Amino acid sequence: MAVETPFVPLEAVPTDSTMIVTARDEDDTERDVLRHRTGDDVVGWLDACQHYRRVPIGKDDGETTRNGEFVCENHGAYFEADSGLCTFGPCEGARLEAVEVAVDDGIVYVSDDVYCYTGLGLIERESADRTSTSNVQFYEVGGKNRTSYGLL
Repeated sequence: MAVETPFVPLEAVPTDSTMIVTARDEDDTERDVLRHRTGDDVVGWLDACQHYRRVPIGKDDGETTRNGEFVCENHGAYFEADSGLCTFGPCEGARLEAVEVAVDDGIVYVSDDVYCYTGLGLIERESADRTSTSNVQFYEVGGKNRTSYGLL
């Protein structure tokens, strides 16, 4: 594909959570993509936990971010926002799949060879129930959030 598609001004991409956009791959399949900003840099990742790749990391239009890591609200995995590396949880050591983005003159572009931007927000799904059924609880250990598995 390799067509740069502008989608939002840099200042619209959050630094304390994520922005979800929809992208289409070369097989015409739509996927949710996370965008996260650190200063003037933006990273993009497919919104798919590496524990079960069909499961999104979050349950709404912005993922939980703690101490520079995305938190999978389904499995409790932690992913570094800048590298996509899973640092804790059932897929520790795995990486999120990157979607290339570029910033030019304050505008964020999808510049990926496989994915092209198709719209803001989550993919529209038929009667998707995105209410939480998570069994993840958070607690503080030694100054860094970690995850405890247990029924709520």
